[in-house]
Amino acid sequence: GAGCTYNDIVDRDIDAKVARTAGRPIPSGQVSVAAAWAFLLGLLVTGFLVLISLNTFSIWLGAASLIPVAIYPFMKRITNWPQAFLGITFNWGALLGWSAVLGGLGLAPIVLFIGCVFWTLGYDTIYAHQDKEDDALIGVHSTARLFGDATKTWVSGFYVLSVLLFSLAGWLAGAGSGYQIGMLAVAAHLAWQIYRLDINDGSICLKVFKSNRDLGVIVFIAILLGMLF
Repeated sequence: GAGCTYNDIVDRDIDAKVARTAGRPIPSGQVSVAAAWAFLLGLLVTGFLVLISLNTFSIWLGAASLIPVAIYPFMKRITNWPQAFLGITFNWGALLGWSAVLGGLGLAPIVLFIGCVFWTLGYDTIYAHQDKEDDALIGVHSTARLFGDATKTWVSGFYVLSVLLFSLAGWLAGAGSGYQIGMLAVAAHLAWQIYRLDINDGSICLKVFKSNRDLGVIVFIAILLGMLF
């Protein structure tokens, strides 16, 4: 939440120039920048109180997440791959959740983290296609603009890698066969996304993007099945 608030503060001038985001609280004037900073501070304090309840390794690991959070909003100004930095930022929990329980890291959470980065590369490229025309006018970079008409091919590759890495992470963690069966459902859902995607229809891009909430639920069910079977 703090990361999203910080991102909206940094991007307020860009958001004001993009039709889809001009109505967000800060660029529309519904929330002042000062109020946004106060809200951000409250979220950081709350997060800090949660963090210090964990083990020492996790406290340092959690604090390290502030680095990608701090730099991510600026990446769309200097690189065609801001989605990769979002993947690193957004999926830190794959590492922190593991260390909070076991007091350190291992190969399984690292593989899971990399898989999640590829997943984010896929779904956020889809998301970015909503704004590609406005982004081109104001000079904002994205993988949507970079890939263009080849987006389905690139996203398909990202999704294949994410499923393979999710499966490998489950195997490394000792998940049972139920988890791997669940991965078939994950693969099917991602295949549906590619089939349904129309990069020239913003409403479909948004629908496909939002369906990744369902994918998260499918992965969670797969983990439960892996524990049961």
